[in-house]
Amino acid sequence: MKIILASASPRRAQLFRQMNLEFETDPSGLDEVIDPALAPSDIVISLAEQKGRDVSARHQNSLVIAADTIVVAGSDILGKPVSEKEAAEMLSGLSGSTHEVFSGVWAGTLGHNGAIEYSFSLFERTKVTFSPLTQEEIAFYVQTGSPMDKAGAYGIQDDLGALFIREISGDYYNVVGFPMNAFYQKLKAEMPAVHKEIFLHLIT
Repeated sequence: MKIILASASPRRAQLFRQMNLEFETDPSGLDEVIDPALAPSDIVISLAEQKGRDVSARHQNSLVIAADTIVVAGSDILGKPVSEKEAAEMLSGLSGSTHEVFSGVWAGTLGHNGAIEYSFSLFERTKVTFSPLTQEEIAFYVQTGSPMDKAGAYGIQDDLGALFIREISGDYYNVVGFPMNAFYQKLKAEMPAVHKEIFLHLIT
């Protein structure tokens, strides 16, 4: 079965390679619209499903997997910053405090006619605590450009953002952008035949 990752994120692609999956990437072109009235868990599930269904319309005989990640600090929902100024403001708000990272995943199997035969969704939450940051640290990090494509304006892996994180509680890979264990367990429970096919090397 062909696997389609409905994301342009190089971090998610790396996690898929870590799972030893053969896949193609086909990012959704939908604009992300966040409804602040929804709970964070519902927001990420909704966004992941929108992306997954959008990409599914272009494929058949495939497993499409989509994901979305947001950072929640107090009552604020932080997506990707749209400017360096916003990135700096996000990092200032996260400095010396604990926030939550939510990732939603949607997966759907497509038949010969491209119709979605079965799908499931899930979310994962991880708490992240930052050490206090100086304005100089924030300014230098923003100038690297790294925060600009990341929810909450930081990365935890292969990135200077890792220097700011004092503690995490929960799934590390969820903060990277894809909760691998939760996805694997859900796939095994909801789509056992698909799980067996794509993870055959792990279970034989």
